[in-house]
Amino acid sequence: MNLAPERSGEKAPRLRRLVAREAERLGFSAFGIADPAALGDAARDLAGFLEAGHHGSMGWMAETAERRADPRVLWPEVRSILVFAFDYGPETNPLEGPRDDGCGEISAYARNRDYHELIKGRLKEIAGKLAAAARAEGLSCDLKVFVDTAPVMEKPLAQAAGISWVAKSTLAISRRIGGWFFIGSIFTTLDLPFDAPEEQHCGSCRRCLDVCPTGALPEPFRIDARACISYLTIEHAGPIPRAHRVAIGDRIYGCDDCLAVCPWNRFAEAAREAKLIARPELVRPRLGDLVGLDDAAFRALFVGSPVKRVGRDRFLRNVLVAIGNTGDAGFVPAVVERLDDAAPVVRGAAVWALGRLDPAGFDAERARRAVGETDADVAAEWAAGAERQAG
Repeated sequence: MNLAPERSGEKAPRLRRLVAREAERLGFSAFGIADPAALGDAARDLAGFLEAGHHGSMGWMAETAERRADPRVLWPEVRSILVFAFDYGPETNPLEGPRDDGCGEISAYARNRDYHELIKGRLKEIAGKLAAAARAEGLSCDLKVFVDTAPVMEKPLAQAAGISWVAKSTLAISRRIGGWFFIGSIFTTLDLPFDAPEEQHCGSCRRCLDVCPTGALPEPFRIDARACISYLTIEHAGPIPRAHRVAIGDRIYGCDDCLAVCPWNRFAEAAREAKLIARPELVRPRLGDLVGLDDAAFRALFVGSPVKRVGRDRFLRNVLVAIGNTGDAGFVPAVVERLDDAAPVVRGAAVWALGRLDPAGFDAERARRAVGETDADVAAEWAAGAERQAG
């Protein structure tokens, strides 16, 4: 049975204090409790996002829209949602660090261990202690733990829990801790007191909209994933659309620009958890060291990292786009080698990079290879490159 309203005044505060103590002990930077019924506006925004097709190839978002829009559809028994933030901030602002030629940029959150298991393990520890405490009080308590792996709208829930607000960038931003944080949640059948929702504090600022290299933020509080570099380099499986390749620059996994430019990050803290502190070899890695990776070497380099989930082929696609943006002809031999890659998405990106770096060499390679190419996308890259040369 759930925590009865007449008993909540006696027991709920003790349970909340327990959760708060455990959250602080385990390194969480913020904690709040949200009403499962509080996502009305977010549900409307999600429907508009999907109707506009802004989710791109992420069909799972449309398939799970009903559960995503209302936590009570995902789990009808939920009565309270405990929301937690965990810092992962980089030591330096990515926009202010050196962007030396020949290196690639990996999003700050992906420079060490995958956060899902780390945070989920700690939330399960909290959930276990909460369940034990509730049952010691004679209360029935069921719980579910979620960390970005279920149809849960974490950012609106964090706003409903008073932790942060959904900013113009569509990211979660906090007045107290900035924006470099992960969000996790515990759904429970306990009736716990809800925190007041956070208000929006973006004001007239539009830095995130203006800094976006590809114009993925066409207006405040709206994102078109089809133009977002994070989507293009992580979620999108096929060739990166030609219209966005130059703007991607040296970004080979994700993009932090709209977060890094936010003035509220003056309150952000660098990651304290050792497993989230950036591994040196994943901070501005050299593109020349990455373009030759086979599958085994890719897996060895990114063991435990979120980067591993995109797979070697998609990652090398990103690396080759970044190489094509360097203007450095010294990469040409490595690019030519990838023209024989078994993966069409890698071959296609190599074709584009070669056309950027060595137009004369492009013509020679096209004469040798284009006729025998069996993949339609790669053949289209050869044809587009020829048109570019002719123009």
